Amino acid sequence: MSQRFLSELELFVLGAVQRLGENAYGASIRKEIATRTGREASIGSVYATLGNLRDKGFVTFEVSDPKPVPGGRARRMVRLTAPGRVALADSLRAIRRLARGLVLRADR
Repeated sequence: MSQRFLSELELFVLGAVQRLGENAYGASIRKEIATRTGREASIGSVYATLGNLRDKGFVTFEVSDPKPVPGGRARRMVRLTAPGRVALADSLRAIRRLARGLVLRADR
């Protein structure tokens, strides 16, 4: 099997980038992960994961213009690449195959 699957945080980050589209940057990605998964990820872990994903060719960065407010800052906007979309799709398909037919119990 030669497919490259994503780690949990890589999957969450790429999924958030896909969902956020043109609005994907560190803080928005972190918030999207927390909102959708209930998992709190530190901003440092999000940026470390983004760096790893960039090194793998799955995302690119582009610096935005500063926000048009006093003290407004530029943001490092994140874009999903074609290989990133493939990796996200492959990992999601694998999870769906694994989950098919599972009977989940809530033993808490």
